[in-house]
Amino acid sequence: MVKNLTEGQPLRLLFFFSLPMVAGNLFQQLYNMVDTAVVGKFVGEDAVAAVGSSFPIVFLSVAVAAGLSMGCNVVVSQLFGAGRIHEMKSTISTAIISLSVLGLILMALGTIFAGPLLELLGTDPDIMADSQTYLRIYFGGAVFLFLYNTLNGIYNAQGDSKTPLIFLMISSLTNIVLDLLFVIRFHMGVAGVAWATLIAQGICAVASLAVLFLRMKRLPCEAGKEGEKIPLFHKIAVKRIAQIGLPSMLQQSLVSLSMMMMQGLVNSYGKVLVAGYTAATKIDTLAMLPNMNFSNAMSSYTAQNIGAGRYDRVKQGLKASLFMVVVFSLLITVIIFLFGDQLLSLFLDPGDTSGALGYGLTYMHTVSLFYILMGLLFVSNGMLRGSGDMGAFTLSSMANLFSRVAVAYALAYLTPLGANAIWWSIPAGWAIGSVVSLLRVKSGKWMRQAVSDRI
Repeated sequence: MVKNLTEGQPLRLLFFFSLPMVAGNLFQQLYNMVDTAVVGKFVGEDAVAAVGSSFPIVFLSVAVAAGLSMGCNVVVSQLFGAGRIHEMKSTISTAIISLSVLGLILMALGTIFAGPLLELLGTDPDIMADSQTYLRIYFGGAVFLFLYNTLNGIYNAQGDSKTPLIFLMISSLTNIVLDLLFVIRFHMGVAGVAWATLIAQGICAVASLAVLFLRMKRLPCEAGKEGEKIPLFHKIAVKRIAQIGLPSMLQQSLVSLSMMMMQGLVNSYGKVLVAGYTAATKIDTLAMLPNMNFSNAMSSYTAQNIGAGRYDRVKQGLKASLFMVVVFSLLITVIIFLFGDQLLSLFLDPGDTSGALGYGLTYMHTVSLFYILMGLLFVSNGMLRGSGDMGAFTLSSMANLFSRVAVAYALAYLTPLGANAIWWSIPAGWAIGSVVSLLRVKSGKWMRQAVSDRI
């Protein structure tokens, strides 16, 4: 259901807009969690490490797709808020065509260079074969990844966070069934969970595209544009998407690059720490979802209201989002401290706190104390991105990521902290990035004109 975010009480509006996004991402994370849990329980700890070693490269492909689709999200949101439906439809078709082609290109490149990339990360020889198998199959579905991220951004741009939730629920349940079937019944090991993910993502992407196509046919254009032909591909739409999408892709790619550098540091401590780190990051990623989705909701909300010229509502929305960040961050921290070992036991053998479980528990207890900092960074960056202030958004993201890597390596090699430096570097990056972002928000320089040149 299309929803106008320029009207209504901001706290209530953002909360109920974010809620399906959080639930949807929970199902999306269920993909990776089930993959890890199934291989951990039915294949072995080396298989967990193999999937974990592939994750930074997998995240890079997700980063490129999500970053470029964010350009589509912001532009579509601003056009929708301004009531320029004809241009919005042309932008949507242009985005789908462009990003699907990029997905096909990444599919080819990823399949060819999977081995060299894993070697570059210093992947343990014991898990190299399984890591390479998982990665090559995963890249085989890159076009579905790009298509789904684009469609998800379009739905959110129109204020609809419920439709993507339905598709993700179906996709995640399909993934779970196929995981169990391929690994337990057919004994396909790591390859089984990779194929399950590819098939589930494909179903989700194709179904999303079909529903969006029907919705756009029914949505009337603004007065004066009713009978005018809608260009399926337009260079102005490409330019608009690129202005937001390329910096956002750069930011997401920097996240992936920092993860690769961190994975290299993690790998240097051996496969036991890799397994513990992998399991902890699965829980950590899940715990971050509310703040990540408050950020995404803030981007769509900001873009629609800027399109409508409602800058006052943007500021009200930021305050509402920051309130939600504080409440949810405290709640999740308490849950992790109470049930952290049980959560990790979903992926690792329980009881051995001197091995992988111990590493994972230390990671989670350290990082979860600082989730409020992470929320401040995410929400303020979401507002900057929605306003189109991509210079400040990118600067804040770079400050976060580069400082995180620098702190990790410095503490690991120059202090007695050793592996503990890895988890302490994460809140350090959040703190530095949030200072940069909040200073920009306070300056008011993020306020800018919505998309002006017309198709």
